[in-house]
Amino acid sequence: MKRSVERILTTHTGSLTRPKDLLAMIEAGDLRRKQDDDAFQAAVRRAVTDVVRRQVQTGIDIVNDGEQGRPSYATYVKQRLSGFGGVGQPMTLSDLEAVPEYRDRVMGAARVPMGGCNGPVSYTGMAELERDIENLKQAIAGQSCQEVFMSAASPGVIAHFLDNEYYPNDEAYLMALADAMKVEYERLHQAGILLQVDCPDLAMARGQKKFAQLTNKQFCEAAELRIEALNRAVAAIPPEAMRMHLCWGNYEGPHHHDIELKEIINIVLKARPAGIVLEACNPRHEHEWQLFEKIKLPPEKVMIPGVIDTVTNFVEHPELVAQRIERWARVVGRENLIAGNDCGFASGASFMAVHPDIVWMKLKSMVDGAALASKRLW
Repeated sequence: MKRSVERILTTHTGSLTRPKDLLAMIEAGDLRRKQDDDAFQAAVRRAVTDVVRRQVQTGIDIVNDGEQGRPSYATYVKQRLSGFGGVGQPMTLSDLEAVPEYRDRVMGAARVPMGGCNGPVSYTGMAELERDIENLKQAIAGQSCQEVFMSAASPGVIAHFLDNEYYPNDEAYLMALADAMKVEYERLHQAGILLQVDCPDLAMARGQKKFAQLTNKQFCEAAELRIEALNRAVAAIPPEAMRMHLCWGNYEGPHHHDIELKEIINIVLKARPAGIVLEACNPRHEHEWQLFEKIKLPPEKVMIPGVIDTVTNFVEHPELVAQRIERWARVVGRENLIAGNDCGFASGASFMAVHPDIVWMKLKSMVDGAALASKRLW
């Protein structure tokens, strides 16, 4: 993983908006069948090439494929794992239950069950993974970027969205997912791509589904188990070749039931990935940079805080972005810092709180803010 040596580098969380033609294909469903559809695969290749080019032109240093061919950052695994023919439970968010009219407006189709595990889990998606790798490598050929990453769902976030209807308990399910997904994680590393493991469940799940009924202590015990599963899955990959994403849910809502970072940070720091991509600039969590005035970031870790949000159409002023970066630099060190965003701009392909054109305006402001901060930090 690249570290800052002369300036603050920039990246993002992973998901970027899809072009209209590709989005229509994804929304039509039956993605398992579409994996062998020439028109779909051609649209994915075009979208990956374009999204990589736009990232580089915007000035982003560490780029990816924008998750262009995926329906979402987590449920794409249903096309790559066996055992997912179950129904699952609908998503519930405790902070929105007190405002049901607003809840229905925000949640929409997300209240429909996403599926479940009803059989033994194994990895069957190597062909799809190889296409992802090839598409990204072709897209970056001749482009000027510092590093390339690809995101992959963690065992914990898969278990959160795709309910267990087969294994005897959560631990058995998580470990089966870990053993299956390690195939994807290790192949990305072998391909020379920085692995980002998406782990929003470590914070987000606290107010969702069955976890909303737990105490903080009980939730933290569940989070510990998820870190154990993650570490099992990535045991063969060097920490510096990985980063992990942590957030409280990519939606505009009260978030007053969110667990605080101070409750889970010591659990998060036990994860093997060196990079921590953290939701860090929205009104509920922006203050939490202060936590690192008391907790020293381990020397092997790299902090990648969000300095622009992904749920409003405000374009943050570069000066504000710079101020956010400088605050983090003071507590974790400029050499341990990369600028990022709070979450994906299209975590689900159809879920776009920010207009596609404004996405790129916000990312450009992040790049400009990082340049301002770099002049003052070096």
